[in-house]
Amino acid sequence: MGPIERKQENVVGGNGELTTREMYRRAISVAWPAVLESFFISLAGMIDTMMVATMGSYAVAAIGLTAQPKFVALTVFFAINVAVSALVARRKGEQDREGANETFLTAFVMAMIACVVITVVFLVFTPQLMHLAGSNEDTHASAVTYFRVIIGGTVFNVISMTINSAQRGSGNTRISMTTNVVSSIVNIVFNYLLIGGKFGFPKLGVFGAALATVLGTVAAAGMSIASLYRKNSYVSLPFMFRNRIRARMRDIRLIVHLASNMIVENLAMRVGFVATALIAARLGTDVFAAHNIGMNLLGLTFSFADGMQVAGVALAGEALGAGKKEDAKQYGSICQRIGFFISLGLSAFLLLGGRWFFGLYFPDSPHILDYGVLICRFMTVICILQISQIIFGACLRAAGDVRYALVSSLISCTLIRTGVTILCVQVLGLGLTGIWLGILGDQIMRFIFMSLRFKAGKWVDIKL
Repeated sequence: MGPIERKQENVVGGNGELTTREMYRRAISVAWPAVLESFFISLAGMIDTMMVATMGSYAVAAIGLTAQPKFVALTVFFAINVAVSALVARRKGEQDREGANETFLTAFVMAMIACVVITVVFLVFTPQLMHLAGSNEDTHASAVTYFRVIIGGTVFNVISMTINSAQRGSGNTRISMTTNVVSSIVNIVFNYLLIGGKFGFPKLGVFGAALATVLGTVAAAGMSIASLYRKNSYVSLPFMFRNRIRARMRDIRLIVHLASNMIVENLAMRVGFVATALIAARLGTDVFAAHNIGMNLLGLTFSFADGMQVAGVALAGEALGAGKKEDAKQYGSICQRIGFFISLGLSAFLLLGGRWFFGLYFPDSPHILDYGVLICRFMTVICILQISQIIFGACLRAAGDVRYALVSSLISCTLIRTGVTILCVQVLGLGLTGIWLGILGDQIMRFIFMSLRFKAGKWVDIKL
């Protein structure tokens, strides 16, 4: 074999297929904007919390109380968006651009209708929801204020999420990255201006933090809509107008099939999350504040998994649409390997930098720093398990294997996480250690479930 032939073999396989090296390059090119996007979203949330922390641990705890109710409100949209990404990727693999745009338009209409209903319900019942989340005299009023502003601006978040999910499914992760980075920057700037009242702006405290978050989503929504007018956009409003694209009943059924299982899965997971947050809240304001910072940090590690799962959904879904089942498996494995090496670096940071990180929030509270060191020791293991299981799960969902993901979440998050937390905290009296033992148990089981299912390989045979 001459040098020219050897060079060609490094690029293309014998049947015109991509080599493993090219598949790694493609996975990285799709993943890095999504990783950066998720990282900036998490970073903005952490900076948001840092700014709020200047008002005291009560403010951190109050905003922390709104996290699970907010995610419950967004559960429907998370599910719709995962379905959109998977279906758009599948249609692109089938070279069916009209089908991809019909799927997006159908999902967008469904999301807007659901947004109106959910926003009204959650606004009406905000005080009751905050009581259920574990608010007390120190935190209730601030939590209600923050939550009402956030929920009132949900429509902008939903617009951006739905459009960006379709763009990700088509393999265009840079648009989503750009919109969310800008959103994060707007959020941080208005945090500075509105929380403490800088440069003539009013000092609005917790209300200002919530308003800054909404302003960030307004910016993201505008940019996401604009992306649909770009000439190179696979999901395109001009294309829809030219081809008279309409919402289709077939797409409604498919989206409902995929999303309904994911809605139940997400709600089942929220049972575990809410139970953990409630038990943590009863351990005291300082413990709960430390726990919320730990969850923010865990969210930062999740951002890397989120970016890799975006690549997994887009690449595995497109490969399945093209009938290339082995490529779908290979892309999933590649994304998991990349994620695993990322998680090793994150674990080293958590092990060595935990006290420093928590010191950014509470420099004058050594007892909270001790809580932070304890939490980070758990997260050195959790982040490795979390990143791998999320990527495996993303590939299963991209293929339509949503029922298995539902059952695994019911067992690991709803039952094991909640059960272990109650046992360790309320029976054995382990306090914050018990909270994080429950989280660790959940992640171990989800890793086992997802990795076994992925490696079995039957998920590639599911038709959508």
